Amino acid sequence: MEKKSDPSTRIFDLLQFGEYGDVNPSVTDSATYTFLEAKTMSDTFAGKQEGCYLYSRHWNPSNKYLSDALAALEGTESAWVTASGMAAITTAILQLVNSGDHIVSSMTIYGGTFAFLNNYLKKFNIDVTFVNITDFEEVKNAIRPNTKLIYTETMTNPMLQISDIPALAKIANEKGIKLAVDNTFTPMIVSPALLGAHIVIHSLTKFINGKNDCVAGAVCGTKDYINSLCDVNSGTAMLLGPSLDPLRSSSILKNMHTLHIRMKQHSLNAAYLADKFRTAGFKVNYPGMTDNPGHETLKKIMNEGFGFGGMFTIDVETSEKANKLMEKMETEQVGYLAVSLGYFKTLFSNSGKSTSSEVPEEIQHKMGLPEGLIRFSVGLDNDIELTWKRIEKCLDVLNV
Repeated sequence: MEKKSDPSTRIFDLLQFGEYGDVNPSVTDSATYTFLEAKTMSDTFAGKQEGCYLYSRHWNPSNKYLSDALAALEGTESAWVTASGMAAITTAILQLVNSGDHIVSSMTIYGGTFAFLNNYLKKFNIDVTFVNITDFEEVKNAIRPNTKLIYTETMTNPMLQISDIPALAKIANEKGIKLAVDNTFTPMIVSPALLGAHIVIHSLTKFINGKNDCVAGAVCGTKDYINSLCDVNSGTAMLLGPSLDPLRSSSILKNMHTLHIRMKQHSLNAAYLADKFRTAGFKVNYPGMTDNPGHETLKKIMNEGFGFGGMFTIDVETSEKANKLMEKMETEQVGYLAVSLGYFKTLFSNSGKSTSSEVPEEIQHKMGLPEGLIRFSVGLDNDIELTWKRIEKCLDVLNV
């Protein structure tokens, strides 16, 4: 019996032809589009005419192909692609809130998102309360009459907390507010919209594209919500203009069709290295470990067959030790000392001094972020045993 929830099946069942029968959809390299009748143009601007393109900041065929594939991936009615992950996050949020509104957000989220919520939104008199997203009473108590949104990440960055999406969706629905979930760490592994999330966000830069050769983002949701983003009079996406280049859309779309294979290998390799680090005596945080606080929650919400993800962390106590180890691992060809994730090579960074540096130290302490935390995004190494042997050569630097 076919598994209807299998995201890879949803993508492969979406047949997209180019205009000449191309097996890869055609790339539409055009900023503007012609109309044979003036009324059709007027109707398109008024939102009364579907299937027509007027200007690439609004829609273009290449971006529509990618958006349709992302909607299929997440099981949503529609999607819209952006020029970066942060563009997707900010566009999605700003479409939902106005001056005087309130947001409840997970405390442990990507540093750029934290800075946007904590710093940037203040200029619009939009207040944000940061909570432990796994404490449902804390989430409920943070909701106010003017709360419009609960925001979280499926697997939070960098603490790898697992959000119980069905439970959070129930809270949101009871309060008549929206639940937005950033699913960047766990594409294929979790399908937030099918678990009750109203909006799903991605940084396509990461696992979905998988090549670290571009930045891009996506917002997935209902048709009405996506249309509201693109409305020529009030749509945040249309008016702020974070449009993705169609040539990039085309390359990301092709990369999506290997995502299911890549996620399995990322997960397999991460599980192997996390176990080796633990056996070597390190404090390891990997949701695939049975004693991990988020393990049972992830098991409950995950799609079968894609593993527990390619991300794990270790704690080496100080940032100085972290730097020594990372520099040595780069020298020994384990991977790259670099931010980002989802690449075919392993990437590692000291989160508190890099991707979470926007989070004030007192909040880093409150969220339990250790100074010596190293976040690994494990690559697609074919010989992961060799990778561990290379890592072992580096561990002596921690004792110097």
